[in-house]
Amino acid sequence: MITRRDALLGGLALPLFGGLLGQAAFSQQYFTRDGVALRGYDPVAYFITGTPQSGDEAFAAEWGGTVWHFTSAQNRDLFLNAPESYAPQYGGYCAWAVSEGYTAPIDPDAWRIVEGKLYLNASRRIQNRWERDISGHIARADANWPVLRAGL
Repeated sequence: MITRRDALLGGLALPLFGGLLGQAAFSQQYFTRDGVALRGYDPVAYFITGTPQSGDEAFAAEWGGTVWHFTSAQNRDLFLNAPESYAPQYGGYCAWAVSEGYTAPIDPDAWRIVEGKLYLNASRRIQNRWERDISGHIARADANWPVLRAGL
């Protein structure tokens, strides 16, 4: 179980050890791994198929200073026509972590669409904690995100 103390210490450690993560980038609007948002997963697939699906670099596009991968040209075009409708909240960082005042990478399999918005979490265990008070976590994350985003 992650305690508030662990979460806060983790939040302090991420900026310090971010360089050690090598592949993860914490200095831009969207969290990336290997320079690709959502660890290469297709953001549109969450909405269309209801499942996380690995994208293909053959269907890549750039938006928001970040490369995104898609499973098809159709999904890529849907995204490019309305990116704010499909891009994950909080720059693709863990929604629970943002609600607690720090950023953390995500697991593409720990997700939920709430009121037409995609939220990701660090793990399914963290997602279960987030789901205990979704509206409260979203409200706190919405308040925290502008400050956290400014520090990225």
